[in-house]
Amino acid sequence: MPDGTVKQVGPLTGTAVWTVPGRANRPLAAPRSEPRALEPGEATRLCAFCSDRYLETTPEKARLVGPAFEEKRRVPASALGDEVAEFRRFANLFEIVSAEYWRENHGFRQPAAVFEWAQQYLADPVGREHIAALAGIRAASSGSEVSIEEAALDLLGGSHDVVVARRHVVDGATTDDELVSSGELTPDEHAAYMDFTVRALAEIEAAQPHAAYVAVFQNWLRPAGASFEHLHKQLVAIDEHGPQVDRELRMLASDHLLYQHRIADVAAAQGLIVAAVDGAVAFAGVGHRYPSFEIYSTAAQNLPHEHSPDGIRAVSDLVHALHAATGVHVPTNEEWHYRPPQASWPMPWRVVLKWRVSTPAGFEGGTKVYVNTIDPWELRRRAVAELERLRDAGRLAPGVRVGDECTPDDARLHYADGVA
Repeated sequence: MPDGTVKQVGPLTGTAVWTVPGRANRPLAAPRSEPRALEPGEATRLCAFCSDRYLETTPEKARLVGPAFEEKRRVPASALGDEVAEFRRFANLFEIVSAEYWRENHGFRQPAAVFEWAQQYLADPVGREHIAALAGIRAASSGSEVSIEEAALDLLGGSHDVVVARRHVVDGATTDDELVSSGELTPDEHAAYMDFTVRALAEIEAAQPHAAYVAVFQNWLRPAGASFEHLHKQLVAIDEHGPQVDRELRMLASDHLLYQHRIADVAAAQGLIVAAVDGAVAFAGVGHRYPSFEIYSTAAQNLPHEHSPDGIRAVSDLVHALHAATGVHVPTNEEWHYRPPQASWPMPWRVVLKWRVSTPAGFEGGTKVYVNTIDPWELRRRAVAELERLRDAGRLAPGVRVGDECTPDDARLHYADGVA
């Protein structure tokens, strides 16, 4: 507009977004109380996800240990503290979609392998005490009690998992605000984190036959919905795709190259490519309620767990780079989007990283016009400048191309290659 207002419409969502001049200079970081000095040993017990409090979470399904990120599965409760895990995977104690949901609505029963694991876990006195304590917490919350055997089955065989990183604060931290976000991991740590999550996605999909989709997301900091300021992702099986995926599938029916035409080509034409590596590309997103980056795999595969290790690493390196450019104290949501396993049309794997720097209020609720304080071109400018600084400091993975180093060829998506 002549006054500088930018009006956008989300190409996949239809969401109307305005960026008004003068609002982009508001602080991005969420307000925080004064940093608090940490007591000796407190850095590893700040929350229930910390390494000195393993028995406050549900039984562990898998962990990665050591510099090579070796995977160990189903560690007994009595052995949880024998070594410190770099990443852990376990069920969410308070599931969005519960084991009872699958049992009552779909007639799902746990397979023999879960029954055997539950029996082994309960045979360990530490494991039995662990399950009893968790069952008590659930009973106090829900108002209904179940047997310890039922509780064990639900906790071990649920379809809402959490993947948690080792550190709450940086090693050697002296205050509680020295947090470890995704961008504070090394590129190799982040790649292990992403790959571990991809494998968890495949396992949940295989274990829950009634699931139509597994939602994967990361909430960072409380304004973005996080219960703990400790880095973690969540995976939730659901029995429908959700309206946004259904909308995109309808759009794909008439244009199989929807994401190339509506997203990648537009980003290239409008100068909105932020960064690229061989195998993935990042854009400043158009028509989002919050300033958002869209990281697309350029591989032919659609589902995350169909990608090669190099393909997963490519997406990881760009997601990591943009988290690093975002900074530790900016609330963010990371959302994974991919083709549902039973969907008819090809869809690329993409990760959307949203800066939760504003709160929709009465104006947005009444008009369904959302005010996004940073337009896509300003978002790109800020990100490119910070990525260049981080790359010069050796913080990014090798091979990350930034800003004008990227070409339209980097925005060529291959998810629908071979589809008429």
